[in-house]
Amino acid sequence: MGVRSYRDLIVWRKATELATEVYSVARNFPPSERFGLTSQIQRAAVSVPSNIAEGQARRHSAEFRHYLHQALGSLAEVDTQLYLARELGYLERIDVTRTVSLIVELQKMLHTLLARLPSGRSTQ
Repeated sequence: MGVRSYRDLIVWRKATELATEVYSVARNFPPSERFGLTSQIQRAAVSVPSNIAEGQARRHSAEFRHYLHQALGSLAEVDTQLYLARELGYLERIDVTRTVSLIVELQKMLHTLLARLPSGRSTQ
């Protein structure tokens, strides 16, 4: 039995876990960042599972690859924004240890999926 839906992908489930974790961490940001860093990091985190889902739903390897690369870009955004939040004193390193671990794990998973994904064919 193959992948019927993006919900069957462990990487998608892990990405939704990251998004949930980012929302939790972002609660520690000051109210003045509500429309700045808080909004930006939340959008980037939601973009990761959203891109995985959209790419898989298109059922074509080339498009799936494109969206997986987009997800990797969004992961880099989240990582950068967490770094900035730490530098600005909004978070302690201990506050983001789990989140950063999820980012690293997802990067590895996405690179592995990209390496195993056939080029130019249907993903069904």
